[in-house]
Amino acid sequence: MSIHIAAKEGEIAEAILLPGDPLRAKFIAENFLKDPVQYTGIRNILGYTGTYQGKRVSVQGTGMGIPSISIYVNELFREYGVKRAIRIGTAGSIRDDVKIRDMVLAVSACTDSGANNIRFSGRNFAPTATFSLLKTAWDIAVSKGWQPKAGTVVSADMFYTENPEEWKLWAKFGCLAMEMECAELYTLAAKYGREALCLLTISDSLVSGEQTSAEERQTSFTRMMEVALETAIS
Repeated sequence: MSIHIAAKEGEIAEAILLPGDPLRAKFIAENFLKDPVQYTGIRNILGYTGTYQGKRVSVQGTGMGIPSISIYVNELFREYGVKRAIRIGTAGSIRDDVKIRDMVLAVSACTDSGANNIRFSGRNFAPTATFSLLKTAWDIAVSKGWQPKAGTVVSADMFYTENPEEWKLWAKFGCLAMEMECAELYTLAAKYGREALCLLTISDSLVSGEQTSAEERQTSFTRMMEVALETAIS
C-alpha cells in the first residue's frame, strides 16, 4: 500500500490511463469501463479499475505538473506493478497547423523542468515514448478516420510564465504543443522499464487565443479516451 494512492494489492490493473484531471478519470470510469470500482480518493485524486472490451484497465488522476505526476507514477510502477501507462491530457497548441481539438501523439518531450537536471546531475536526458504504443495509437486513430499529429511536445514547469512569448522559441524548433507532465512520465517509464505514451487533445491555442471550457476538457475529448483505451488493452 503506497502513501498517496493507498490501494490494496491487486486493485490496480497492469494497464492504466493517466488523466491529470481526477474528474476526467471519473468520467472515463463511468462512461467507458464496465463495473468500475474506485480504489482511491485520497486528496480527491480519483482512481478506478474496471474492464474495457473484456480486459482489465485502470484510470488514475495525477494532478497538474511534473512533481504531481511523479508521485503517482513512481508509486504505480514501484508498488502496484503497472506495466503500461498512457497519459491522456490537454495541451496548448504553439503552431498554426495544430488546431483546437486536434489529437497529438507525443513522440518525445522537451522540458524546462529542473527534475531531470537534478536526476542526471546537469546532463540531458531525452524522454521518449514507447514506439510500439505510439504506432498502435496512431494506427487505431487513423483506422477510425481521425488524423492525429505526432511530434515533440514541451512539458513546462510553469503555467503562468514570466515571458508570455517563450512558447515561440519551442515552436521555432518544431515542437507542437505545451503541456506539463509528459517528460516525467517518459523518464520514469525508462527508469522502471515500463511502456508509456502521452496522448493529448489541444484545448487551447497560444497562436490564435482560442480556448475550450473546463467542462469540455473533462467530458468531450472522447476520441482521445477511446484511442487510449484501445491502445492500453492491445
